[in-house]
Amino acid sequence: MLDLFLQPEAMMIFATLFALEVVLGVDNIVFISVLCERLPEHQRKLARNLGIALAVAARIGLVFSISWVMSLTQPLFSIARAPFSGRDLIMIGGGAFLLAKSLKELWMCFSDDHHQEASKVRAGIALVLLQIVAVDAVFSMDSVITAVGMTSEVPLMVAAILASAVVMVLCAEKINDYVSRYPGFKTLALLFLVMLGAMLMAEGFEIHFNKGYVYFAMAFGLLIETCHILLKKRNQKVFRRIYPQQCGWAVKVK
Repeated sequence: MLDLFLQPEAMMIFATLFALEVVLGVDNIVFISVLCERLPEHQRKLARNLGIALAVAARIGLVFSISWVMSLTQPLFSIARAPFSGRDLIMIGGGAFLLAKSLKELWMCFSDDHHQEASKVRAGIALVLLQIVAVDAVFSMDSVITAVGMTSEVPLMVAAILASAVVMVLCAEKINDYVSRYPGFKTLALLFLVMLGAMLMAEGFEIHFNKGYVYFAMAFGLLIETCHILLKKRNQKVFRRIYPQQCGWAVKVK
């Protein structure tokens, strides 16, 4: 087993699979962070960790059911001479769910506090975990098929998934904190999920896009929002330095 990982070709495949799983993990962490916002504060960390664990378990389960996953690429029926496979139906259904969920969360962001608090009360941890597993299965479908095309070694795939899970656990809390603390980041994350949902549906209809453009747009949006936050903090420091009395008065009033 150890000899397998010491082979140069196997190491290159592992590195590629690991990078693929990390990118997939970022999508999952964003979705998990948004869903956990609907839970009471004392349940969020537990739900986030359980969600990551279940997502990893679901991905490993797909790896061990490779023959079934590959059978999903066979056409089941055709509409107007366009064939649809099981994978296509999963992509369309999962993309529609992600799109609807993200648009609903966006609407909640712009609604009043009363509606937001009510939604938190209604959300249960079991329902949140179920949604995490369902969306992760959709996200994982393409990555598992890609992994099978690269190698037939199951240990390499499982090792890449477990290694990416460590990165997810280390990054999840920070990403969740930023999403919770800064409304701009949450809005940007939801718009990112809207794009992913639309892209998954498009892929189900055999309309392919370069996902690199989506990730570039997301990175550019994060850069703009980060600059906006840094500029806001700088202006607040300048205001406190120039008008210390007003700032002290504001603190006393609070």
